[in-house]
Amino acid sequence: MDSFIYSLVLVPALTELLPRSGIPATPANVGYYGGIFFTLFLIGYGTALIWGPIADRFGRVRTMMFSILCFSLFTLLAAFATGIWSLAVFRFMAGVGIGGEWSIGAALVSEDWPEERRTMGAALMHTGYYIGFFLAGIANIFIGSHYGWRAMFALGGVPALLIGLIRNNVHEPARWENKVQELGAKFTMHRAFLKLFSPQYRRRTIVNCIYLIVSLAGLWAGSVYAPTAMTYIAERAGKTGAESARLASYSTALLGVTTVLGALIVPFLADWLGRRATLGIFYVVMMCAIWLAFAHVFYMQQNAITWFLVCSALLGLGGANFIVYSFWLPEQYGTECRASAFAFITNLGRFFAAGFTFLVGAGIRHFQTFGIPVAMMALAFVVGLALVPFGEETKGKPLPV
Repeated sequence: MDSFIYSLVLVPALTELLPRSGIPATPANVGYYGGIFFTLFLIGYGTALIWGPIADRFGRVRTMMFSILCFSLFTLLAAFATGIWSLAVFRFMAGVGIGGEWSIGAALVSEDWPEERRTMGAALMHTGYYIGFFLAGIANIFIGSHYGWRAMFALGGVPALLIGLIRNNVHEPARWENKVQELGAKFTMHRAFLKLFSPQYRRRTIVNCIYLIVSLAGLWAGSVYAPTAMTYIAERAGKTGAESARLASYSTALLGVTTVLGALIVPFLADWLGRRATLGIFYVVMMCAIWLAFAHVFYMQQNAITWFLVCSALLGLGGANFIVYSFWLPEQYGTECRASAFAFITNLGRFFAAGFTFLVGAGIRHFQTFGIPVAMMALAFVVGLALVPFGEETKGKPLPV
């Protein structure tokens, strides 16, 4: 929810803040600076790879609490931004906090759930990210459209209230505690990180990093720009600002719902067809959805709103490719470096995705349109499909000790 709030309020927030910073709030400038801010957020997200070694050394639960506090606090502070650069700093720091949640959560669930239910457990955990899309969309309907973009950022501080609940009710997995006792003083952050590049793990680490670059480029260049695209489509159709905000929210909520549905399908496909084939299927869906939504529907003169809602559903379904990583990556690494591997692989890809997102923003400014620059990111999935056969298949194998 916190990560997607900015996507929903990008247009009204920058429309207000750009003039305060001496920059005209033209659609081209909104797209350009919006791309820069997405880039900064992703760079912050990428620096969160440090959370992995911390979680391996000091525990999953304690590290999770600190990361939640970080992203909640800085999302809240974004509500008090006085210009575009203060907003940029707050978004960067929120990205640092948000970036730790996935890797820590995936390691925690994979180690704590029974072996026979681990795949479904990881998938259910990951649906929280997309339920957050849905909640952000609903919040924008009832809060953002009535009280403005600052109220939406203020709402982003709510997750900090969960820290006390986690502290009292969530415990470290026995696998991690046993490994700490086994290795003793040898269990260090340095050792956990370097293990990823040992002969045992080097090849799979490289291949997995490329997979994440592909998925993240598609997510941030495609799905994250969907609310902005819907806003402009609605305005072009003569809708008011409030109506445009509601349509962007509907699009976001639909994207979240269909991703959750996809997440529930993924475990069954992964146990039936294997991890690699399942990832390939969702790559194809995402590739087609991005191209259809931004290269064709965005430019339609009639019925564009209806068709873009359909594309939002497909973008959501294709976005379920991330669910595969939630159980597949932990299955490829041992306990002493599991969180480090997940954090490094998922967050390194964000630096590359940040570059792609910046290029998209520059393309929007140059061509004076959102459509084609975003649609080009569908090509990333062609690369991903070519590399699917090189992944480490773990179907039917137990979680490494």
